Amino acid sequence: MSALGGVQSLGARSIAFVRDLGRFSVFSLRLGNAARRPPYRWRRLVREIYDTGVLSLVIVCISGLAVGMVLGLQGHNTLARFGATGSLGAVVGLSLIRELGPVLTSLLVAGRAGSAMAAEIASMVVTEQLDGLRMMSVDPLDFVVAPKAQAMLISMPLLSTLFVLFGIFGGYVVGVVVLGGDPGSYMSTLTDAVVFRDDVLGGFLKAGVFGLLVGLVATYRGYTALPTSTGVSAAATSTVVIASVATLIVDYFITALWGY
Repeated sequence: MSALGGVQSLGARSIAFVRDLGRFSVFSLRLGNAARRPPYRWRRLVREIYDTGVLSLVIVCISGLAVGMVLGLQGHNTLARFGATGSLGAVVGLSLIRELGPVLTSLLVAGRAGSAMAAEIASMVVTEQLDGLRMMSVDPLDFVVAPKAQAMLISMPLLSTLFVLFGIFGGYVVGVVVLGGDPGSYMSTLTDAVVFRDDVLGGFLKAGVFGLLVGLVATYRGYTALPTSTGVSAAATSTVVIASVATLIVDYFITALWGY
């Protein structure tokens, strides 16, 4: 490929990216407008919360427990070099509440519920179910898409909280029960180090933003999928990739702006 061809290819990809970003922004605005207008689909919202949140409980809780146990083991071994094993609770708690809880929960939910959400909407595009709703004067954004995005926004902070709780428990099991640490020091350093405004609210903010981000990406990729079997698989795959990368990038900016 010549230098001119490389520049042309780069320009075409850049234009396509900006165009897709603009379509995503318009889709997000239309979705927000549809979600705030009555009638409110409470029954569908509850069902979507079950599909997104309740069905993700097992993987989130087990992952949180495993991550907490690893943090407890690694933290204890590292702090032992400096004679500061009593601060293990603070290390585990702050790591989970500030970063690992919201970020890892978002990645897990994007892989499990986000991909399923995109595939479901994309399959409705393939089978022309969304076109059928339009023929009956029913807005698919209001009836199908909005409850899914809202469910992701509601479920993500709750799942992140469970991830953090199980992680703290896992760190306690390894640091106190297995390695013989002091339980009082573990809990006291944890409660002393965690500040509600800076840590807990910051974690909730991240989880909420990640939930909104994953919900928008999943519904957009499904809603704009090509009406083929390949389009369904591409929507599910791209949802996981885009949502995961976007989560990590947005996490940096929230951390910087929140003032950790």
